[in-house]
Amino acid sequence: MGKRDYVDHVDKVDQVDGVVKLDTKDFGDRKVFVQLACAFRYGSEDLDVMGLCFRKDIWIHHFQIYPESHKPTLSAMHDTLLKKAGDDAKPFSFEIPNNLPCSVSLQPGPDDQGRDTARLVIRKIQFAPSQIGAGPKADICRSFMMSDKPVHLEASLEKDLYFHGESIPIKIKINNESNKTVKKFKISVEQLTDIVLYSADKYTKAVLCQEFGETVESNGTYENTLTITPLLAENKEKRGLSLDGRLKDEDTNLASTTMLRQGLEKEVLGILVSYKIRINLMVAGGGLLGGLTSREDVNHEEEMKLTGRQRGNVAQNQEKICD
Repeated sequence: MGKRDYVDHVDKVDQVDGVVKLDTKDFGDRKVFVQLACAFRYGSEDLDVMGLCFRKDIWIHHFQIYPESHKPTLSAMHDTLLKKAGDDAKPFSFEIPNNLPCSVSLQPGPDDQGRDTARLVIRKIQFAPSQIGAGPKADICRSFMMSDKPVHLEASLEKDLYFHGESIPIKIKINNESNKTVKKFKISVEQLTDIVLYSADKYTKAVLCQEFGETVESNGTYENTLTITPLLAENKEKRGLSLDGRLKDEDTNLASTTMLRQGLEKEVLGILVSYKIRINLMVAGGGLLGGLTSREDVNHEEEMKLTGRQRGNVAQNQEKICD
């Protein structure tokens, strides 16, 4: 095959072109098939014993290439591969439906042992849409005990889609009308993973938690843009994170946001991944209790997308694979 990454462009998926070289002198009346399968594995291969298989096939397609009954239209990739393979090479092509999931796996813990790695021939990866929309915006107004006026918090993003490794600027506005002081901010990014194929398991994992020592005094205002960059490199030891598919020992990224098409059944996708930004304002002091007042949090949540074309990795535990 000429490549191992096949991009999902939302409306279509790259065609899978390849060739198989056969030495047919001892085949007799045997037939040869080439098969492409999309499967969900929720257990390592060494658990497949006594007729039990911890794998669910989502989509399978195959062609008979000997005796030849599958004659694809030859592409430029076929021509290159046929010249390299020489005589007795048989071409094949697969069209991957655009409703199949992209390759995703859950990261094992650092001490996990005995987990085999699924051997993949190809990987289906998500490509970001060409149209990027306006970013989300939300606000909250929070009142406190011993204070007759509230704290207003407004947060917004420039756009609704960010690529792996891209910095995410968050515009924050605060109007502190209360008699308390905002001591600092905490911004976190949470990855939400929903296993919809075989159970109702849901996981929430923080992939970034960053504090900013900004202060907003009573009756003060604040406006600034704070930048964060969630990366897998900062989360290597966290078990259960959803990752983009991996080939061999290559590195990868945090899993891309699952893109749901209208009318598509979620169960077909197996694993749904999304991200949430959470902003906390740590507020203390003021009021009749003065410095003895306990700390209070102003929580603000807003959805974000983290997606794009990946390079990387897939494999153990629970995963969606194309092989």
